[in-house]
This record gives sequence, structure tokens and C-alpha cells, in this order.
Amino acid sequence: METILRFEHPEYLYGLLVLPLMLLVFVLMMRWRKNALKAFGDVKVISKLMPDITHGRFVFKFVILSLVGTMLVIAAANPQIGSKIEQVKRQGIDLVIALDVSNSMMAEDIKPSRLEASKLAISRLISELKGDRIGIIVFAGKAYTQLPITTDYAAARMFLNTIDNNIVPTQGTAIGDAISMAETAFNPDDEHNKAIIVITDGENHEDDAIQEAKAAAEKGIHVYTIGMGLAEGGPIPLYNSRGVQQGFKKDNQGNTVITKLNEEMLRKIADAGDGAYVRANNTRAGVNMIFDEINKLEKSEIESKMFSDYEDRFQIFAGLALALLIFELLILERKTKLQRKFKLFEE
Repeated sequence: METILRFEHPEYLYGLLVLPLMLLVFVLMMRWRKNALKAFGDVKVISKLMPDITHGRFVFKFVILSLVGTMLVIAAANPQIGSKIEQVKRQGIDLVIALDVSNSMMAEDIKPSRLEASKLAISRLISELKGDRIGIIVFAGKAYTQLPITTDYAAARMFLNTIDNNIVPTQGTAIGDAISMAETAFNPDDEHNKAIIVITDGENHEDDAIQEAKAAAEKGIHVYTIGMGLAEGGPIPLYNSRGVQQGFKKDNQGNTVITKLNEEMLRKIADAGDGAYVRANNTRAGVNMIFDEINKLEKSEIESKMFSDYEDRFQIFAGLALALLIFELLILERKTKLQRKFKLFEE
């Protein structure tokens, strides 16, 4: 097995560039010291008057301090040794979640809101993924890729947290556009099972989502739908820039707009996409139920890669730095009685 050495934070190694600057400062300081001694008289005579102070002692202390700095920089960069290399095979499916972020998803008939309940459910789903690849698409009047298909679940959670109803500038509910974009997210050459989960209230439906779902099914992509909203619907709250609610959205006649779930449309989309439909409520968002259905699909090998487990080695360099620093502190500028017996720093 080959041993791999790397630095966890290689950018910290730029700190070593300070060492030449320290050397320059030290040389200038020693030159200034020598010139200062010359101002008092002959250097040889002054050296005999101060026999306990030697030039070599200052140089030796500087070398030790330079080594301490070097060890600390290397410790901060955290050298690591790869000691375990193995072949990892992942079994799973490719999954793209298309999340509706239109204003109607701000309705609070599903607590805390349709959009926030959807995000919480997706976050829980990500926690349960094992080997599956996931991508995220957001849509309102137009669809946008928020996260390409990946097995990086930490990145998926990070991108999920950034989603709000202002992320798409055009209002509407372009479900067909979202399904079409989700299709392009998959690699057509992969034979893995693929699925799309559309999470929406289905209101203000604008395009032919049923036809897009049918086209996806013909390519072997299953389309599932989750209806976010209750049968009675709810008003759309309006908030100012500070997050304070300022009433509800109203129509041109001044009446409060009530957004309702278009359940019939979502069922038709799921049927055309060879998937299933689930309606959310305040106790469950339906994502796990849909994922249980998806898990019934046959899983195939997604990727095979080399995996290396690295062990930290910063402790060695931090320990050396501490030992050298203690040693440097023990070296006094003047000789002790014991040190006078040796000529370690004599020139």
C-alpha cells in the first residue's frame, strides 16, 4: 500500500515566506550591534571586557527560534498521512428534487410555511441518503438548477439552506419547465434508475407539465409529485425587508388572495410520469413516503473510486516547536558558571 503525504491547509505554508524576512532583520540587527560596539572602542578589547557574551550565542538562539517558527507553520498546515486505501462502490439511484419557490409557497396552511416545511422534509431526506446522488432545481415562473447531481450531501444541505421565495425573479408555477430541466440533469449514458420529485402547490400552472412528465417516463425517468397545501388553502403573507408581516396579498379588487392546492393536476402529472402522488399536511410532508416508493426501484452501482483515510501529524511538529522553545529559553545571553567550562559558542 502506497503512503500518501498531504497538507490539510497548504495555504498556511505561505507563512514560511516570513523566514527570509526574519533572517534579513537579524543580519541588520547584528550589523547594528557590531557598529554600536565599535563606537565604544576596539571590538577585541570590549570582547575581553564582556567574556560571557558571544556572537555565536545570538546566532544559535536565532537558529532555534527560526526552527520554532518553521515547526509552528508546518503544524498549522496539518501534515497528514494516508494510511488506508480501498475501493468503494456505491449503490443507489439518481434523484432530482424540483422545489416550487413561488409566492404561493409562502402560505402558512402548512406550518411554518409550505416552503419551509418542504425544505425541512428535504433536509431529513438527505440525512437518509446512502450512496444515492441528489440534485436540486428551484422554479417559479422559470426553472433554475440550484445543485447539480452529486453525492456531496453536505453541499446539498448548504444549497438547500440558501433557498427562499426571492431566488427566482419570475413568478408563476412552471412545473413543465422544471421537469424538462431535471431531465437534462441526468447523464443519458448512465443506466441507473432515475427519479424526479416535484414539490409544489400546483397553483397558477402555466405549461404542459403532463406532456413533459410523459416524455420523462418514456426515457425511464419516474416523476413523483408532492402537493404542499391543505384543501381549504390559505392566504399569502407579505413581509417587509425586516421580516415583519404586513398583512396578506390582495387581488385588484382588494380581496385577500387564498391559494389552494391543485391536487387534480399533480395526480395527472404523477400518473403520466409513472410515479406517485402524495399530499402533505401539518404532520408529514410526504417526502419520505415518496422516497420509500423510489427505494423499491432497483439500485445500481453509481461510482467506484479510491478512498484514502488520512491521519493528522500536526502533533509531532507542535511538540518539536515546544521543545525547541523551552531549549531556547534555557540558553541565557550570559554564560553561567557551568557554561564557562565549555566553549560551545566561542568564535
